[in-house]
Amino acid sequence: MNEYEQKLSRFISANNIDAQHLFFEDTCHSVEQAAKAANCAADDFIKSICMIDDKARLIVAIVKGEDRASTSRVGKALNIEPPRIATPEEIQEKTGYLCGGVPAFGFEAAFLIDPKVLEKETVYTGGGSPNSLLKIPTRLIHKINNGMIVRIRK
Repeated sequence: MNEYEQKLSRFISANNIDAQHLFFEDTCHSVEQAAKAANCAADDFIKSICMIDDKARLIVAIVKGEDRASTSRVGKALNIEPPRIATPEEIQEKTGYLCGGVPAFGFEAAFLIDPKVLEKETVYTGGGSPNSLLKIPTRLIHKINNGMIVRIRK
């Protein structure tokens, strides 16, 4: 385990989270790569899209793997100007995780969850690095990150 995966494992353990941390030789950076590594369907994945508002605050839009997050819908949901997509450097600085491995919780941010995510009982999310995943019930994601449930997909 690398330092990012260890950080997430410590968070999971400290908070008694019922999740399965999976590690792979191949990268899981994209949904397609993750589905191949985990030997499951792309429909089983969610993405944590990191955005930055005009006050440099982190917003995480959580959508199904096949969906795209809408910055205008995120802005409307938060009653702010549409945020911009965070750079890989900002993602690492603000989440503590590498781009391509960001989990759906475990750091300070405004979390928004698309309702389509909650249609699945269990999903895969970033496992802390581009080579790991977390298999977790969607109800736990919502409970942990206390995200606003609102349509944010395009």
